[in-house]
Amino acid sequence: MWPADEKRKIIAESFAPGASVAQVAQRYGLNANMLFTWRRPFRPILAAESVGATQLVPVSIAPEPSPIGGRMEIVLAGGERICVGADVDAAALTRVVEVLSRR
Repeated sequence: MWPADEKRKIIAESFAPGASVAQVAQRYGLNANMLFTWRRPFRPILAAESVGATQLVPVSIAPEPSPIGGRMEIVLAGGERICVGADVDAAALTRVVEVLSRR
């Protein structure tokens, strides 16, 4: 029979980041299934203790850019649609339009 404080120490060690339950159990001469059984009632307690360690990060939400004026859609006679941004390379756009118009 394990004293409660010793159990809690073993359980806490098994919940440590990167800890392997099997390795912790082996270190103390326990069966891993026994350690999993011990851990069940302590999960809510350890979870509550870790809540205090949670840190919040400031967040800001930027407004979405307005689609008006920033994009244009070109519909060719054959029904092809070309959507481009305001920063489109005019020479490249001209070549694309010419190739699609020849179809």
